[in-house]
Amino acid sequence: MAAEDYMVSCLNKKIFGIECFGCGAQRALLMVWEGRFAEAFQLFPAVYTLIVFGITVALHFMDKKRNYASALVILAILNSVIMVVSYFMRNDYLFK
Repeated sequence: MAAEDYMVSCLNKKIFGIECFGCGAQRALLMVWEGRFAEAFQLFPAVYTLIVFGITVALHFMDKKRNYASALVILAILNSVIMVVSYFMRNDYLFK
């Protein structure tokens, strides 16, 4: 079985027929894993900041000597902005 067989489908798209802000994240992470970096970025531009965010979250829980709270807030805001802007660009809401 391929990794795509285990991916969770978007509940928002299934119910309402509209993509959510995170649509494409799973496939983009898989593309990064496979080494298809440019394709991953085109599919989901926040993929690399999402990876850095995930690593920072893991460090936050494993390394109790350092405080990662401010980095997590900055990365969360950055990810949110990238996801919202790319969502509107992908759906041509900004260029009508």
